[in-house]
Amino acid sequence: MLSNRIAIIFVTALAPAIWGTTYLVTTELLPPDRPLLAGVVRALPAGLLLVAITRRLPRGVWWWRSLVLGALNIGAFFALLFVAAYRLPGGVAATIGSLQPLLVVGLSAGLLGERVSMRTALAGVAGVGGVSLLVLRADAGLDGIGVAAAVASAVVMATGIVLSKRWTSPAPLLATTGWQLVAGGLLLLPVALAVEGPPPTTLSAANLAGYGYLAIIGAALAYVLWFRGIRALSPTNVTFLGLLSPLVATTLGWLALDQELSVGQSLGGLVVLGALVVAQLPSRGRAVAPVGAPEQASGQASEQAPSVPSSR
Repeated sequence: MLSNRIAIIFVTALAPAIWGTTYLVTTELLPPDRPLLAGVVRALPAGLLLVAITRRLPRGVWWWRSLVLGALNIGAFFALLFVAAYRLPGGVAATIGSLQPLLVVGLSAGLLGERVSMRTALAGVAGVGGVSLLVLRADAGLDGIGVAAAVASAVVMATGIVLSKRWTSPAPLLATTGWQLVAGGLLLLPVALAVEGPPPTTLSAANLAGYGYLAIIGAALAYVLWFRGIRALSPTNVTFLGLLSPLVATTLGWLALDQELSVGQSLGGLVVLGALVVAQLPSRGRAVAPVGAPEQASGQASEQAPSVPSSR
């Protein structure tokens, strides 16, 4: 039913909206210059909690599938985003990240047999333009390694979304979500130790509150909602919802941090919302089923900050 589909879209949209709060939580509550540690603390405890609740471990091919999906959706994505964040202005990284819907559209056509409509393609282009108006600064500089990392982060995220739709898990949603969070956190842990060193020996109450929010709300809750959306909707529908992250991050910066919001940024926000809504409209044509009838499963995204890209 249409009403049920709209409800699923709104519930799924809560995930990128939550991820849009990451920038505010990171800057106001967490220790400085520890984004990889934040990624580990966010993913690993949340994943272990979900696995403990469900008491389910992967079986058969789902051991390596969980590792692949956890790397794409969490581990590799966070690491690449970290490189982009340190080598690029946040607006540049966020704008490059907004290419993700177009990448998902292309991958879905090739791997899932989804038909690419002109409306969806134009919505993708409009999304990139809207995000650039929202977060990009005229004096933003470019760095080759940073640009490559930002592009790669968008590619791995898009690939994770499409593969998550293609692969069907027989386990409950909470279990498959937990597997991916644990896999991504374990892959990210040695990177965080090598780059940032050991965790701080002392943490304030604000630090603990921030890490707790990221683990329980930003990971356990948000990823379950996100993966549930990928099970119920097409990857194209879901990926456009990720454009809410930079929009929420910018709005919170304006409301809570007294950051200026220009006319151009306001226009960009309206363009982003328009692209997001247009992408959710039901398609008139039926998707062409790919050879082999791909499996469907749970999956993943992105969030970006108004001045630095935030880690999902």
